[in-house]
Amino acid sequence: MDEINIMKTEERRSFFRIDDEVNLFYKKIDEQLVTEPHHVSDNILNSCSLTTALEMVSQESMSLLHRIEKNLPDVADYLRLIGTKIDLIAQAVMMQGFQFKESETRNVNISATGMAFNCEEQLKAGDYLEIKILLVSSMAVIVTYGKVIYSKNSESSDIQYPYFVGVDFIDMKDEDRELLIKYVVKKQLQQIRDKKQVGTNT
Repeated sequence: MDEINIMKTEERRSFFRIDDEVNLFYKKIDEQLVTEPHHVSDNILNSCSLTTALEMVSQESMSLLHRIEKNLPDVADYLRLIGTKIDLIAQAVMMQGFQFKESETRNVNISATGMAFNCEEQLKAGDYLEIKILLVSSMAVIVTYGKVIYSKNSESSDIQYPYFVGVDFIDMKDEDRELLIKYVVKKQLQQIRDKKQVGTNT
């Protein structure tokens, strides 16, 4: 794929943007951590490998499970239960490792290239952030850096979050970007179906 086609693909992907509720943790960091090679950067960006690895294994196991189900349905059911147990353990590990709290769940507008969210502190354009996102409905964790593009007073009446911040993602791992793209597209299609369903019932 040439450079022009890659740019067009990225432009199309950026149009997939949804409103969602996620568990969000962020902190301001020095620009040097993002722009220069640093061991902390490697640790941060590799810490989400559990999520992406589980996603890859799940995709590979689905076809095998379908084949087993034809001849050994009881074994297939047992393997699904084992898979559910593994998912629950992985969720617990991620929640502890990333120190997520229910109070950090907030509404965001998110795409594969960035997000906007209501914020409790007044950040400045050009600030760099370390960002950890738990996609609540799929229990997937995305860890990346971000650069604040704008920060303004929120139009919301929520006293807890008086500011509205827009952030572009920086140096997101390819695996995590693909995971986020799939999540956003799936969520967008679900929202479209829900709206159609509501329309047919009114």
